[in-house]
Amino acid sequence: MANLSPIVLFVYNRPEHTKRTVESLLKNTLASESRLIIFSDGAKNDIDSQKVQAVRNYVKTIKGFDRIEIVLRDKNFGLANSVISGVTEVLKQYDQVIVIEDDILTSLSFLTFMNKALVFYQENKSIYSISGYPYPIKIPNTYKKDIFISYRSSSWGWGTWKDRWEKVDWEVKDFSSFISDSKVQNLFDRGGQDLTQMLKAQMIGKIDSWAIRWGYAHFKNNAYCIYPIVPLCKNIGTDKSGTHSSSSKKLDVELRVSDRELILDPSPELNEEIVSEIQKLFKLTLIRRIINFIKFS
Repeated sequence: MANLSPIVLFVYNRPEHTKRTVESLLKNTLASESRLIIFSDGAKNDIDSQKVQAVRNYVKTIKGFDRIEIVLRDKNFGLANSVISGVTEVLKQYDQVIVIEDDILTSLSFLTFMNKALVFYQENKSIYSISGYPYPIKIPNTYKKDIFISYRSSSWGWGTWKDRWEKVDWEVKDFSSFISDSKVQNLFDRGGQDLTQMLKAQMIGKIDSWAIRWGYAHFKNNAYCIYPIVPLCKNIGTDKSGTHSSSSKKLDVELRVSDRELILDPSPELNEEIVSEIQKLFKLTLIRRIINFIKFS
């Protein structure tokens, strides 16, 4: 496959997770033809320094990709700034990119799917991103396609294009008008009832997330994310080891085993049953809504 997208890997202080992530990537069909760019964030404190160094010692031993570039940050950027600045830097050289963090396992066909989809949907400006991680939802028996689209974007094994990434307003300058308009918030929450609450938490400094702002950019530009109907990647960081991870198994999936190539849909449309399934997955309980109201008011 010609003109493969570079793979950007963000690592910090989890050597074992990083190793498993890289080992699964290396099993991909296109790994040996792909460029791997690793961004290693600097340690927050002395406690993290030893683990950060262990990660750096490991990534310097990686072989098996076409080319490997390692960027060692002198200071701690934090996950959000690290991803935003790293992806922006890479997209100065390339038109598209595949992004994973240090807790994502991939199936053998992940890179094949991602590269194919990034080429296939490049001119479809209503598609802002591609993800290899479909949420653990029930796909309707009547749905026969290999991919679906969603209002909701994903930060677990994803890809995008330079022209879409450049349209993101990372400062969310229109937040004051957004948060005062319940109708607009309801539209944003078509991708999940938690989205407005996460954006609000981001804007008042309760969380530090690039992903919710990326998701908001999809909404602002009437855009969607493409997903495979079967999991091509999964998160192994839901063990409280990561900066923003928890021990919840709610979003666990099993990686696809078959190597059958997925067929892409030239004119993808929203499936209301799938939209509903994602909404149910991210529906907030009454107690959670009350807690969020108290925390973020």
